[in-house]
Amino acid sequence: MAQNSQEPIWTIPNILSLYRLLVFPLILYFIVSQQEQLFVVFIAISLITDILDGAIARGFNMQTKLGAKLDSWADLGVFVLAFFAAYQFRLADIKGLYWLFILYLFCWFLAYLVVFIKFKGLIGLHTYMFKVTGYLQGIFMFVWFVFGFQAWLCYLALGWGTLACIEEIIIILIIPEPRSNVKGLYWVLKN
Repeated sequence: MAQNSQEPIWTIPNILSLYRLLVFPLILYFIVSQQEQLFVVFIAISLITDILDGAIARGFNMQTKLGAKLDSWADLGVFVLAFFAAYQFRLADIKGLYWLFILYLFCWFLAYLVVFIKFKGLIGLHTYMFKVTGYLQGIFMFVWFVFGFQAWLCYLALGWGTLACIEEIIIILIIPEPRSNVKGLYWVLKN
């Protein structure tokens, strides 16, 4: 998808997504250097900017193709950082629940593999289920790192996320060309 020359580039949502991409190396450094408190602060800021960029883009009609791509890449970065931090700092907390993390990661990886094979790149479906997944996983990670591990929240966040990944895989297999901002499988089948 080529960037439409009519679309504005420097919108608030795009800047917020770009922030998440640019702060990635810093957060990675905090993880590798075992600075958990700084990791928590910056990942929380990234989660907040993720909520804000979408809300602002939809609320003020600032949605762009570039913004959808930036948001998708930034979401991927935040996700990878959060799970890497969980592995680095809190692996002992999830003893007995490895299977749930592996199931979710398998489905998540499969969704990316399918989209890269079919469309030769990343597309931002931004389904409702995945938006809810982002909120649930953000809450789960924040609660985990600030207040401690909550198994019920883990089941909810990763279980819902697994279903969202399966929905995205089905949508990717159905749609003939790349699309952004697909509400969900119901709407794809309806159209």
